Amino acid sequence: MALGLNEIKERASSFSKEWETAISENADAKSFWDGLFNVFGVNRRRVATFEYRVVKAGRKIGYIELFWKGVLLVEHKSVGKNIDMAYNQAVDYFPGLKGHELPKYFCV
Repeated sequence: MALGLNEIKERASSFSKEWETAISENADAKSFWDGLFNVFGVNRRRVATFEYRVVKAGRKIGYIELFWKGVLLVEHKSVGKNIDMAYNQAVDYFPGLKGHELPKYFCV
């Protein structure tokens, strides 16, 4: 059943309050993304995978933090980490993805 706009707004408000002090990628990333999907009433496990294995250029192995094939690629970082490096890391995954897997959006 689809959530109404008011329910989504309430969930989003609660979510933002719960996560306003989060700072650690290792401690928080998976719970954060599960919670964000839940704001919209989506079970993350139905659509997206954590630590999706990709063979990058140069045959190096990489792991996409969160991947929703064809829709979203996420590279999550802790507070204070270099966001440009996170961006480059996310873009480095693209050559290892098939055409239909390439995301419409990515988030660092």
